[in-house]
Amino acid sequence: MTGRELDAAGITDPVLRAAYRRCRDLNAAHGKTYFLATRLLPAERRPAVHALYGFARWADDIVDSTEPGADAGQRSARLAALQRRLDEGLQQGDGDEPVVAALADTARRYAIDHRHFQDFMTAMRSDLVVTSYPTYADLRGYMHGSAAVIGLQMLPVLGTVVTREEAEPHAAALGVAFQLTNFLRDVGDDLDRGRVYVPCDLLAGHGVERELLHWCRSTGRQDPRVLAALREFEALARGVYREAQPGLAMLDPVSVPCIRTAYILYGSILDAVARDGYAVLHRRAVVPRRKRARVAAGALARLTALRLRHRRCCAPASIPVSAPAPLVRPADPALPVSGEAV
Repeated sequence: MTGRELDAAGITDPVLRAAYRRCRDLNAAHGKTYFLATRLLPAERRPAVHALYGFARWADDIVDSTEPGADAGQRSARLAALQRRLDEGLQQGDGDEPVVAALADTARRYAIDHRHFQDFMTAMRSDLVVTSYPTYADLRGYMHGSAAVIGLQMLPVLGTVVTREEAEPHAAALGVAFQLTNFLRDVGDDLDRGRVYVPCDLLAGHGVERELLHWCRSTGRQDPRVLAALREFEALARGVYREAQPGLAMLDPVSVPCIRTAYILYGSILDAVARDGYAVLHRRAVVPRRKRARVAAGALARLTALRLRHRRCCAPASIPVSAPAPLVRPADPALPVSGEAV
C-alpha cells in the first residue's frame, strides 16, 4: 500500500499503517481479481477495502489450512482465538494483531455493523464441520455469512446515491454471486478438502453422487451427468449476478468503476469455466491476463473521464450521495462503535 493511500485515508499512526499494509498484502496475494479492481477506487477508500478483504482471507486461510497437524481441532482453536481478538478489537477499536487492528479501525471509521463480522465468523466455523448442503436454500443460508455480509461491509466504504437500505440486497447478492463463481471454479480443490458446495438435490437431479465426483477427480475423466449438474450450477450463479446488477447504478459514481470491473471479471470466470468444458474437477479455469488488463484499462478510462467532468462542473451534484463516514481518528469518542446495518 502506498503512503499516498494511507495519507489520503488519514492513517498516520506508524503501527496502524503497518497493519493496513499487512491487509493489503493478503488481498494482493489471494484476491488478484478484486485487488486489481480495488486499484480503481479513490485512494482514501482503498485501505478500508484491504482491511475487510484481508481479514476475510486470513480467517478463510485458517479454515483451509493444509499445514501438517492442522486438523479440525487445531483449526477450530485458531478460529476461536481469532474470534476473541475480533471481539476485543471491535469493542476497543484497536487490537494487538495487525489484521484485527486494521479491521477494527475500519469498522469504527465507517460505522460498519458488527453483526456482519459475527455472521462471517459463524460461517467460517461451520466450514469445519459441514461438508455438504442438502438444498440451494441451505447453501444460501451459509453464504449469508460467508459472502453476502462482505458486500454489506463494503457498502459504507463505497457510498451510495440511494439509501443504504435500498442498495443492501444488491450488495449482498454481489457477494453471493462472487462466491458461487468461486465454488464452481474450485469444485476439485474443495472436493480434496472434503467439501461439496454444489447442493445435493441439484446433483441428485442429474444422478450425481459424491462418489462419482471423486471418480472423475481421480481418473481425470468427465461424465455427462456431472457436466449437466455443473451447467445448472453455473445458471444459478448467473441468476444471482442478475440480482446484483441493478446495485451498480446505486453506488457513488467514483466507486462504480471498481465494482463494475469486479462484476465483469468474476463473470468472466464463469465464461472461462464454460469455455473449458466444465473441467473444474481437473483444473482451475482462469481469465486471460489480456482480458483482465483490457477490462481494467476501460474502467480506468471511464474513471478518468468522470473525474475530468467533475472538475469542470461547478454546480453541485443533482443526486445526493450517501458517502462514507468522515475519516475520524479512532480515538474520537463521538464516533459510534457500530452503526446501521448496511
